[in-house]
Amino acid sequence: MPSKELRPKQRLGRSNPHRVKIIVWTTALALCGGGVYAAYHYTGTTEVEVAVARVRRADFVISVRTRGDIRSARSTILKAPQVPNLRIVHLAENGRPVLKGEVVVEFDGSTQEENVLTRTTNLRAVDGTIVQTKATQRMDDEADSMSKMTAEYSLERAKLDASKAEVLSKIDGEKNRIAVGVSEGSLQQVKAQINAHQVGHGADLNRLNQVHDKATRDLKQAKGYLELMRLRAPTDGIVNVLPNFRSSGTFGQSTPPFKEGDSVWTGAEIAEIPDLSEMYVNLSLEEVDRGKLQLGQAVKVRVDAIPDKEFSAVIDYISPIASLVFKGGATPEKTFPARATLKKLDSRLRPGMSSTAEVIIERQPNMLLIPVRSSFDHNGRPAVYVQIGKNFVVRPITVGKKNDEDIIVTSGLKEGEIVTLESPAEAAKRAKKKL
Repeated sequence: MPSKELRPKQRLGRSNPHRVKIIVWTTALALCGGGVYAAYHYTGTTEVEVAVARVRRADFVISVRTRGDIRSARSTILKAPQVPNLRIVHLAENGRPVLKGEVVVEFDGSTQEENVLTRTTNLRAVDGTIVQTKATQRMDDEADSMSKMTAEYSLERAKLDASKAEVLSKIDGEKNRIAVGVSEGSLQQVKAQINAHQVGHGADLNRLNQVHDKATRDLKQAKGYLELMRLRAPTDGIVNVLPNFRSSGTFGQSTPPFKEGDSVWTGAEIAEIPDLSEMYVNLSLEEVDRGKLQLGQAVKVRVDAIPDKEFSAVIDYISPIASLVFKGGATPEKTFPARATLKKLDSRLRPGMSSTAEVIIERQPNMLLIPVRSSFDHNGRPAVYVQIGKNFVVRPITVGKKNDEDIIVTSGLKEGEIVTLESPAEAAKRAKKKL
């Protein structure tokens, strides 16, 4: 009996299995090839977007652009007075308008008020001592006058007695003459005492007057210190609170400004009151642009905080000496400080605002212009890709001057034609990389 595991190699009525495999694999390969061809055919024609621009007519301008900040032509710095142990108890808000004479900074004046009270008391005590001394000296003067009158009276009496010598005995006459001499000596002694008292009284008064003068100066100084506890605005303007360079701010952040409660040192610059009637733009010119500018050139200014208005200014200062700017490299950058005074001011302008200044070097009106990015070198000549329908054609052109954005086209293009801003081939390569 044959085994169930055995199978005949070929059954009647069936095709050859080897032949079937060949047919199946041939069909599969054909289908795969068709799929690949279809995928290539339908995906290989991906549309590529190319940036373009129109050829236009406009004024061609060569200019120098730089950044700067708005500053006041005149400003007053409010500094801490020469008073020890100053502490801010009131500080006007930064950016707040103030009027002339208004208090901007106020220091703790309790110590100075106590000094004024103490020195006022000292001055009154000295005044009382002077009054008492003068009264005592008047009493001494009256006593001296009485002593002098008594001595003069005794002298006159002695002289009268001496005049009786002719009628008296010789001994009595001699006694009277001696009495006259004694009286004269007593009178001279009294006069000497009076002179001594007067000199002493004058010295005492001079000493007391010196003490009085010193007490007066001390009181005046204390009152002056008390008055210095308030720093007032010298003119109308706005408050610009300055940085406190001795304050320990957060690492990596800018120096914090002064605030109420801060202790300050003598001469510390606490706030600035700028004059808003005359303002200018502080500029920093690159070394390559320094020779292009001259005094009196017009400047167009755009202030970041006032985007709806363009300001006009005139260059009135260019430094002949470069300033070195260190930015971490081995070689510092050179910039030339310059200044452009604003012509028509705006009430919204504030010192410290950032701005962009453009100085017009050259202007050519009604020129045919294309972007700088549209021009490329083709066989040693300038050329552009011109869009015609959905195709791009290389066309040689003749160009003139150029600036950072535009090129003058003297021939080869017409106004309104469309040129690319990049090579179409490069745009296609970039598009394929994204697929």
